[in-house]
Amino acid sequence: MFRSFMPEALIEARAAGTRGEVPVGAVVTRGDAVIAAAGNRTRELNDPTAHAEMLAIRAACAALGVERLSGCALWVTLEPCAMCAQAIAHARFDRLHFGAADPKSGGVLHGAKVFTHPQTHHVPDLHDGINVEACAALLRDFFAARR
Repeated sequence: MFRSFMPEALIEARAAGTRGEVPVGAVVTRGDAVIAAAGNRTRELNDPTAHAEMLAIRAACAALGVERLSGCALWVTLEPCAMCAQAIAHARFDRLHFGAADPKSGGVLHGAKVFTHPQTHHVPDLHDGINVEACAALLRDFFAARR
């Protein structure tokens, strides 16, 4: 039976927004277990690579003591950028689930379309549009409040 972990990713995204970060959250799962969860921390850590996906991948690898996350799924509130998409490929995720599309900075369905390149050694099963309204509204509201 399918269970969505996007609600957990949304919790991480909201927490990131509360910290003043762009509200993106990510959760790594294996079966019905959450292995790691994170929200964006680029400003907090002064690290342009501290995207939610990157932090969740690092935490999951550390928790499992592995460098590959085969058998795992990644749930993200926003379409991953090209950097994160390549990390997802290198981590060997079985599945990638994401909410809102990102026509400006996305690297999966937009922009670089990382998973379509022949240099990409692994392509996860893709599932987009999960809780898309909640994911998109969170970002829309965050940026509207800053204008």
